[in-house]
Amino acid sequence: MLVTRSSFTEREPSPSKHYLVAHIDGGARGNPGPAGYGVLLQDESGRKIAELSEYLGHQTNNFAEYQGLIAALEYAVEHGPKSLKLISDSELLVRQIKGIYKVKNPTLQDLNARAKQLIGQLDWFSIGHALREHNRDADRLANEAMDRGQGVKSSALEVQGSRSRGANPAAPEEFEGIVRNGLVELNGKLPEGTRVQVRVKR
Repeated sequence: MLVTRSSFTEREPSPSKHYLVAHIDGGARGNPGPAGYGVLLQDESGRKIAELSEYLGHQTNNFAEYQGLIAALEYAVEHGPKSLKLISDSELLVRQIKGIYKVKNPTLQDLNARAKQLIGQLDWFSIGHALREHNRDADRLANEAMDRGQGVKSSALEVQGSRSRGANPAAPEEFEGIVRNGLVELNGKLPEGTRVQVRVKR
């Protein structure tokens, strides 16, 4: 599906040599409940460009899915290239963006309008549905966002960098540390909100 500034038209593949691929996911534990989204952005060759995630507070699954969509669109508009292939495991979201399903919820109507406004700023846009097992990285990022919001702490020593909405990708860094009383003490300071992963050295 191609979306130009003036209309929605079926057309594949991207006419641009360079384009972004965004895998998005959003979820809410309890629906509604603690919610978050995750976005994995790659270039056309599959190289990872950025990871975006955000805790959204007490929201619904559909709200979180739309926030993931909007985050991916904002990244493409702000950073380029302005050609985006988007993949979601939410069939509802995909069909609503394509215009197959109507959006009845007032909050989602506003988010749908914002998404289409951003789509109108792109040169090319494609959206498709994938099964959850083919969207695992985005699912992981969404769950990490929910964990952060619920105060679930990670004790990682390998730091991937803080990549919130619109952030530039950062190169991985390594910090040495030790566990004392169940908490990890590092030999350096990290910015608030930095995402970390555990790699235990024995």
